[in-house]
Amino acid sequence: MTVRSIVVEGLGRRFGDFVAVRDVSFHVEKGEIFGYLGANGAGKSTTIRMLSGLLEPTSGRALVAGHDIAKAPDKVKASIGYMSQKFSLYLDLTVRENLEFFGGIYGSWGRALSRRVDETLESIDMRSLAETSTAALPGGLRQRLALGSALFHKPPIVFLDEPTAGVDPASRREFWKLIRGISSAGTTVFVTTHYMDEAEYCARIGLMVAGKLVALDTPAALKSEWVPGRILRFEGEGLVRALSEIRRTHGVVEAQSFGNGVHVRFDPGHTTDQSVLAAVAALPAVKVRLTEPVEATLEDVFLAAADRKAEDAVRGGAS
Repeated sequence: MTVRSIVVEGLGRRFGDFVAVRDVSFHVEKGEIFGYLGANGAGKSTTIRMLSGLLEPTSGRALVAGHDIAKAPDKVKASIGYMSQKFSLYLDLTVRENLEFFGGIYGSWGRALSRRVDETLESIDMRSLAETSTAALPGGLRQRLALGSALFHKPPIVFLDEPTAGVDPASRREFWKLIRGISSAGTTVFVTTHYMDEAEYCARIGLMVAGKLVALDTPAALKSEWVPGRILRFEGEGLVRALSEIRRTHGVVEAQSFGNGVHVRFDPGHTTDQSVLAAVAALPAVKVRLTEPVEATLEDVFLAAADRKAEDAVRGGAS
């Protein structure tokens, strides 16, 4: 039988006339890594603040660890771990002292506290740094300590709000090893991130655009639905300026600026790699230096979803 750690039904939040989250519904299963993606201002952090009992919703309802977020916010807070994108521990304390302080907040003391501190240091691989000043830690290790603090009381659910923002790639990989480890041990992980490569680690992903949940599925299913067809990556000169002409090329479904190049998605039932390459290379002021096939990414999914949302808004405003 599937156990649902989080159940959300028609959740919404307004700030005056501004709608930050609009009619959002989803569920998260026990032990799942659930990714919540979107641009800044899309409603990710507002959703987390509601689900963690920090902000009352203006519409809809949600159950977190079986507790209603509006009726029992204190029970919700006691059942979760929360790690914000901004480091919130004390820099003038050692690693061990930060964990002891956090444990004391949850009523742990004496030998039980000492034992749990040691267990936490082991779980985040920081035993050798226990007496190190937190101020002396690099960003990646500070975030690892913050994760350990969020998990100190062994909550069944942990919310991670952009936990690796500003952390170097190597530290991000190590951090995600920890996340996968706690998930495999049965802890439910609800994580927001703007790093699309990280989102590939999630079992399922909810994609937020302008306060609405516009897509929800596994990474593979989202790519299949939102970016079907074949993609060629082009690098060279004049490509970004020629995007509108590229989009009008026969068989091309979409063309987007992507890093230092352009991704051109086309229907292989209507054209070929060679035809698309020839058409792009023939455009005035375009010089192609490199072309190669690439797999669709979650960034492609995000761009496609954002474009569709913008098109829907234009059509709605015109009707």
